[in-house]
Amino acid sequence: MRVVAIGIAVIVAILLVAAVLLFANLPDANAFNARVEQIFVANDDLTSNAEIKLLEILAQSGTAFSDVLQSYRTVIFVLLVFSTALLIAALVFLVTIIILNRRMSEIERAGITVSSLLISREERTVYINNMEFKLTQAAIETLSVLAEARMDEDVMTGAEIEAVISGRSPADCDEAAGATRIKRLRDTLGNQMVSELLIRNIARKGYMLSIDKDVIRMI
Repeated sequence: MRVVAIGIAVIVAILLVAAVLLFANLPDANAFNARVEQIFVANDDLTSNAEIKLLEILAQSGTAFSDVLQSYRTVIFVLLVFSTALLIAALVFLVTIIILNRRMSEIERAGITVSSLLISREERTVYINNMEFKLTQAAIETLSVLAEARMDEDVMTGAEIEAVISGRSPADCDEAAGATRIKRLRDTLGNQMVSELLIRNIARKGYMLSIDKDVIRMI
């Protein structure tokens, strides 16, 4: 918030200086009228109707010029206020985006925080922080194996996952088969952040759920 306050102060200061310089260099609205008045004073011998009429026209022109210049000043002031509001809004949005990106990075580094994970095999449903996900039979089996392994604090390879589900020996199972099950589970969960951060892939070791084992319940 301090950065936002400093940025807003700088923007307002710059535009304020620009406004002062701009209005200071604009011609005086009464300059034309003053010049016409000088002509009246310097030429008091102009007494014919045509000459007087000409001076009246000049005076009216000076008044019109004064009004136009005053309207220009108003338009310039409104534009400066509008520019200030746009720049402040852009700065606030920029800072907001930076803050959100930092928070997203923190979430990615820390992993997803799961306060409860309830797996219902019968309904083929998993509840993650009260968010409901309908899974396929294969996906619920894979998630159940990972949950049981997490409660035992084990890391399972793809071959071990396939072995538990298929009932065969790990030596007879292919690592790629377990990796395929993990991929399908992630695809079924749908939400990329949930699936990628919930199921962690540990290099050269295997797969595990990156959550506290105490929050896992299976029914």
